[in-house]
Amino acid sequence: MSQLRPLMQDNFLQYASYVIIDRAIPDMRDGCKPVQRRILHTLHQINDGKFHKVANVIGETMKLHPHGDASIGDALVVLANKEYFIEKQGNFGNIVTGHRSAAPRYIECRLTPLALETMFNKPLTEFIPSYDGRKEEPIFLPAKLPVILMLGPEGIAVGMATKILPHNMIELLEAQVKILAKKSFKILPDFRQGGIMDASEYEDGAGKVKVRARIEQRGDKKLVITQVPPNTTTESLIASIESATQKGKVKISSISDFTTDAVEIELMLARGIYAEEAIPQLYAYTDCEVSISSNVVVIVDDRPVELTISEMLKLLTKQLKKQVKAQLEYELGQLQDREHWLTLEQIFIEQRVYKKIEKAKTEKGVRDAVWNGMHEYELLFARPMVEDDVARLLEIRIRRISAYDIARNRKQIEEVAAAIKKVNTKLRNLTKTTTAYLQDLIKRYKDQYPRRTQVGSFETVDKKAVARQHIRLTYDSETSFFGSQVRGKHFALTVSEYDRILAISSDGSYRVMAPPEKVLLPRKLLYCAVFDPEEGVHFTVVYRDKKKICFGKRVHIQKFIKDKEYSLIKEGKIDLLTQDEDLGVLQMDFVPAKYQRVKSADYDLDTLEVMGVAARGVRLAPKPVRKLKRK
Repeated sequence: MSQLRPLMQDNFLQYASYVIIDRAIPDMRDGCKPVQRRILHTLHQINDGKFHKVANVIGETMKLHPHGDASIGDALVVLANKEYFIEKQGNFGNIVTGHRSAAPRYIECRLTPLALETMFNKPLTEFIPSYDGRKEEPIFLPAKLPVILMLGPEGIAVGMATKILPHNMIELLEAQVKILAKKSFKILPDFRQGGIMDASEYEDGAGKVKVRARIEQRGDKKLVITQVPPNTTTESLIASIESATQKGKVKISSISDFTTDAVEIELMLARGIYAEEAIPQLYAYTDCEVSISSNVVVIVDDRPVELTISEMLKLLTKQLKKQVKAQLEYELGQLQDREHWLTLEQIFIEQRVYKKIEKAKTEKGVRDAVWNGMHEYELLFARPMVEDDVARLLEIRIRRISAYDIARNRKQIEEVAAAIKKVNTKLRNLTKTTTAYLQDLIKRYKDQYPRRTQVGSFETVDKKAVARQHIRLTYDSETSFFGSQVRGKHFALTVSEYDRILAISSDGSYRVMAPPEKVLLPRKLLYCAVFDPEEGVHFTVVYRDKKKICFGKRVHIQKFIKDKEYSLIKEGKIDLLTQDEDLGVLQMDFVPAKYQRVKSADYDLDTLEVMGVAARGVRLAPKPVRKLKRK
């Protein structure tokens, strides 16, 4: 055991770290899990503008991914159905109906223009060897979009989980513009399935949202569901409606699913039921309303971190600014290299420096001739010349020299100088440059990615308030059974599943219970009715114990444990149980006895005080009572 413990501790920590960082939790920088990053990188590597069979893409990705092909295929389909970065051709399944995609050999895909424009930049990408050392893969993609908030990834790791709700790309970009302008902003989730969302409890990603299906009323007797909530499908939604119908919570006479590209589930209401009554019941008892919790955990600097949505978007905007700066600096370097070369080429040819190599007889002499000849004009250089420049000048062919166009070369130098000036201006105004980049994306993609989920507010449906009174309860005095499956003639009640029933027997026992199917109660049932736990119920109780001594009390029944049996009296049986306020006088005839002069007594029941349920009560007569009646 002592030898096993350090081994387990070391291996478990490595395993937990691997699952958290390299499998389940996405990296905030590009919003991708490793398998998604490898898929996108592979698609970029093989990109030729044409569609590729998904089976081929999976095979290429396996050169980077140490796990099975099924995980790659599933991840690719999920990523493609987000509709941002992978363009689909063929059956990729349907997130609304729940239908699975076709086999990878039958479907094709390629990168979208959005992905090609915003997700890749090889000079700015840092690579590491793949798991077998044969290939290279990016540590993270140089994404210029808030990918993690667009995709809404979720995953379960060792001891932690993440669930980030998807947001609308255009709204995210608009929020980033506000962040750069140091203005306040607010962003809310947006689901591809649509629906109506109440985000009052979202709490910047630390809470939850409630999403409802969109239900249209077409006449008094017909409802049509045109959008389903996220995490549900038309099949699961219909199953929940059928289950609620079978339980009597909703009265639907027929359900027809006409869903194709758009959701269309037609519900015909039963006789006597109207849309105004049925719609709240659908929200209360079926998957027409779902609650989705958000739990934001991401990888930042190779460790899991909990953030709010606003904090994450601010960090991503800061990262975007760095990306834009790095890209501009790279572009500036390329332009400066081109300006430097064009200037060297111009001097080399216009000043006939190449003529000086005619007298040289050795390779060193040739290089020295070029070096010395060019340095006579070093004041014209864009930057200092190096040995590699000499080698490149010597590679210029005679045909190039003879066909050299001086005017064209000077125009190119001017264009490059203007471009360098423009890039430097952008670098000096980096915030403005980043804002312009975002606004350009918004302008070009706004129509392609509209908001699909309507934001609103709605109160949670009170299930008790909309519950149908559909359970009929009766009591059979012969068998003493009570419930919905009992065919009796007494204490008939029609209740809902949320009602509570108070039953009191002549022996003083009582219980508060949910509507039972079949329960055995004492033979003499005195009271049975719907019980309101908030208000409770008041009773006046008169009973005689085993010695015929008569007691009375007023009680207020309110606190209870469901289905637990209580007792109103210590012993004996109840003679009078009433809720009347005007109680009047109780006449009690005593048990006959020798030399008895007083044979009866009266007691004003209105003078009784409220006592605890367990109290014995007030003794109403000094002698045993044979019978009693109210005057």
